Amino acid sequence: MDRSKKPSAIGVSASLPQPTISLRNNTVEATLPTGESVTVHLYGATVTSWKLANGAEQLFLSQSAALDGSKPIRGGIPVVFPVFGPPPANHSSSSLPQHGFARNSLWEFLGKSSTESLDKEVDAVKLDFGLSSSMLSEEFRSKWGYEFGLVYSVSLSRKGLATSLQVQNKGDKNFEFQVLLHTYLAIQDISQITIQNLQGKEYIDKTQNASVHTESESSLAISKETDRVYKSLDPAVPIIVSSSVDGQPLFSITRESLSDVVVWNPWIEKAKGMGDFSPDEAYTNMICVEAGSVASWQTLEAGESWEGGQVIRPRL
Repeated sequence: MDRSKKPSAIGVSASLPQPTISLRNNTVEATLPTGESVTVHLYGATVTSWKLANGAEQLFLSQSAALDGSKPIRGGIPVVFPVFGPPPANHSSSSLPQHGFARNSLWEFLGKSSTESLDKEVDAVKLDFGLSSSMLSEEFRSKWGYEFGLVYSVSLSRKGLATSLQVQNKGDKNFEFQVLLHTYLAIQDISQITIQNLQGKEYIDKTQNASVHTESESSLAISKETDRVYKSLDPAVPIIVSSSVDGQPLFSITRESLSDVVVWNPWIEKAKGMGDFSPDEAYTNMICVEAGSVASWQTLEAGESWEGGQVIRPRL
């Protein structure tokens, strides 16, 4: 799997400390000289850990998440492609499992490179992962027979984490796809956070038979099972997860070419019903704010490519 626009390799310098990279047990871990770290499992190219320099974990991972490749990883940042949710009937994706095959497949590590950091001051590290048609299981190949290539980039800096996906159509047929970065953010208490910059936006409420509503709250609080797809947002306007205690931002999420945002929390009963979600009360320690293109379908013509991504900045 080749990376397009491959950045130059990290240079060797006697005076500047470099990020450290390890690859073992199908897991890639990168640590900056300043202490920030990120961990990515090759199964699903799922980011399972993102820590600040002080060791504070920024992503939620279920204690019973399967990390052996037996099922998608519950937590972190799973990659959803080429369909979001249960596939619709009479569609090219109809035979695929919920959320497609990207999170259910073994990716390859394409390498590390230097990248311009999010704060423009210090070095960052960029990890690239690839998945192509030939790497899919026979089952997935038979259910979605298009020739494609995916390059997923995870970029870590002192000031945040960026994840982006490039989709390449390597065949002679157009195909439709949806994509989502299913981000589980770690929080102290679900009752003490609100989400900003959704007011006035139309959303699909999956807890109410996919009915369509308009957000009336300037600060969205989560007090019950929540599963909403907010549509047609300006990717440049950050979605802010704030503390309702002091009003300070905990996370800021900007996007590129991802105009939909899913807000999800399973709440009490659904959390108890998911075998890989534990402990049961862990729903109080996570909120999913998921950047995607899922309200409709993207059409990718033969030989063309598409790219979208997100940048998450934590409270520092």
